[in-house]
Amino acid sequence: MATVLVNGLDGLAYASLLVIVGAGLALVFGVMDVLNLAHGSLYLVGAYLAATLSGGTLAGFLLAVLAGILAGAFGGGVLAGMLRPVHDGGHLEQALLTLGIALIASWAFTAGFGAAPRSADPPSVLAGSVSIAGHSYPVYRLLFIAVAALIAASLHLLVRRSPAGIVLRATVSDPAMAAVSGIRTGRVRTLALASGGALAAVGGVLGAPLLGPASGVDTNVLMLSLIVVVLGGAGSIPHTLAAAVLVGEVQALTVTVPAVAPFLLFAAVLIVLVVRGGRTSVVSQA
Repeated sequence: MATVLVNGLDGLAYASLLVIVGAGLALVFGVMDVLNLAHGSLYLVGAYLAATLSGGTLAGFLLAVLAGILAGAFGGGVLAGMLRPVHDGGHLEQALLTLGIALIASWAFTAGFGAAPRSADPPSVLAGSVSIAGHSYPVYRLLFIAVAALIAASLHLLVRRSPAGIVLRATVSDPAMAAVSGIRTGRVRTLALASGGALAAVGGVLGAPLLGPASGVDTNVLMLSLIVVVLGGAGSIPHTLAAAVLVGEVQALTVTVPAVAPFLLFAAVLIVLVVRGGRTSVVSQA
């Protein structure tokens, strides 16, 4: 029972990483209708910033968070400019462009930092552990879960309750009508991509002690974030949170059953999509 509880907490910690990064991807796809395959590269930017700047101190860690916000927002803004010529060309052109950017970024990371994994320890003041059901559990992971929940709640309130959220949802629902109403939809899209980039990079900084920087981590994070967005739906923070928890718990479960690890996640995704599709068909027929 204690092992199940600890594995459940590990799943929530992994879900916390995915909900921050996945919320950024959902925001980009929901507002800009862009399939951004360079999103994992922005996570890796934050992870390398954490490994380089934190140094085990709280001040260094907070500096890495600030640098991650700025670097992610800048990267998202640059992506918005590069995507503008192909925005109306469909998802294939967008995916090819962002995939090329992701491959170049991956090469640059390997050339600059090497292919070997790098450690990114949490601040020493948060590096302790507490006893849970007789097991020692890292304090940082518990704090990370709480911070991710706070970020998700804040994003939900921002999108649903604030004036900026109203503009955001208007742009999503009907871009043409929003433009006629005086909303500068191009600026909204750029801000959405910058915000999504900032979330991805902050997720990299906060998640680096769990999933540190290394070659291939960007691809892994991108794949899992895409699964979260597909399951949760673009633009819905609560659904994104629920999907992230599902994926995180399944990932934690694969540690205890490594023989079926490659299949368990996609089996869960398939079941959810089939059940959700069946319910949608029943509602439409009714």
